[in-house]
Amino acid sequence: MALKLPSVGIVSLGCPKNLVDTEVMLGYLQREGLTLGDPDSSRVVIVNTCGFIDQAKEESVNAVLEQVRRKEAGEIDRVVVAGCMVQKYGAELAAEIPEIDHFLGLDELEKAPAAALGLPSLPRFTSKPLATRLYDDLAPRVLTGRRGYAYLKVAEGCNNPCTFCTIPQMRGLQRSRTVESLVREARSLEAQGVAELVLISQDTTRYGEDVGLGREGLSTLVSSLLRETSFPWIRFLYAYPKTLHESVLALMAAEPRFVSYVDIPLQHVSRRVLAGMRRGGDPESYSRMFAGMREAVPGIALRTTFIVGFPSETEADFEELLAFVKEAELDHLGVFPYSPEPGSGAEALGDPVPAEVKAERCAAVMKAQREISRRRNRALKGKVHEAILEGVSTESELLLEGRLKRQAPEIDGKLLINDVPEGFVPRPGAVVKVRVTETHDYDLVGRIVA
Repeated sequence: MALKLPSVGIVSLGCPKNLVDTEVMLGYLQREGLTLGDPDSSRVVIVNTCGFIDQAKEESVNAVLEQVRRKEAGEIDRVVVAGCMVQKYGAELAAEIPEIDHFLGLDELEKAPAAALGLPSLPRFTSKPLATRLYDDLAPRVLTGRRGYAYLKVAEGCNNPCTFCTIPQMRGLQRSRTVESLVREARSLEAQGVAELVLISQDTTRYGEDVGLGREGLSTLVSSLLRETSFPWIRFLYAYPKTLHESVLALMAAEPRFVSYVDIPLQHVSRRVLAGMRRGGDPESYSRMFAGMREAVPGIALRTTFIVGFPSETEADFEELLAFVKEAELDHLGVFPYSPEPGSGAEALGDPVPAEVKAERCAAVMKAQREISRRRNRALKGKVHEAILEGVSTESELLLEGRLKRQAPEIDGKLLINDVPEGFVPRPGAVVKVRVTETHDYDLVGRIVA
């Protein structure tokens, strides 16, 4: 009598890098013949956790506890926890939540089937050393998102010494995949109908330094992908201010398929706060950098993120940041309250800025940015832009949803389409011409014209 294998669902939390890990685990599960399902209807649930900031950790713990409650109620049979929180806090979780059946670290993605099946050969928990592995194109992968886009993880880990961050303690030092491996995986994604390839890592602008490609590793990789594939759009996330090489901007200006968009997290602009973060820069140098990017790539869309409430941030430091936001007029911006990370370089500084002050500063930054975004979006009204379709809108079945090149998936606003030519059949990943008819603070509305 054949053994009936359980259905397995994964709750994926955190960043796109974590999502790729989820898709690789799904690939291993599928390879072993397990049925993949929605977490709400599966008998085994894997929670792939994020451990970056307090809010993400709280979300991860709550997701784990929800599955534990479902197990106690008999709705599911097994709970497996994976990802960054396991890498850093696994021992504590194992001791405090005995109902969790297995823990998988970042170097154990291929063990997802054994954990899902509860094989006795797999220990419930083992100590997790610093992550060192790097998946390649031979690893199986099941895409979970809309086929308009997919992420391609070009490297793991990070070498930057930022004091607010413990990513290197979880994901290890930077290690890049080979160009050849990335081209092979990109071709596989293209064959599955993906139209936009999004290159990701912790510091994508340093891609290739560790494998002998020097400062021009990213432009070398993108040139190869442009030559060896036919993706209409290729985008990269994320840039580090000191490692964005001019060759990337030159390629962006010359190649329409390489999306003119840069997400470059600055974290702050006060020289004093940045010094405490072990990052360089100041308002003047960043203003020159953005001006140079706009000159090198006309029409480029720029995004950044900031942290407010870092332990050394004074009111004057924050006012300097707010003035910069108003002056820079970036297309997109995110802001987060500082949360102390155990084991980080800034841990000894404590958390002296009150939570309510952090919240007020976040709100002030976003209020300023909302006005900028509204004004920049108004400039798009009435004009025709290239857009990529992602399918029926999540807001209404009467609308289609897509993005302009200036809108990265999941983090920026979206394009809602309420009018299409007669006989038009929407296909996720289709690149179309859209005339923008309405603009809002972050989202756009338009109609397909070609």
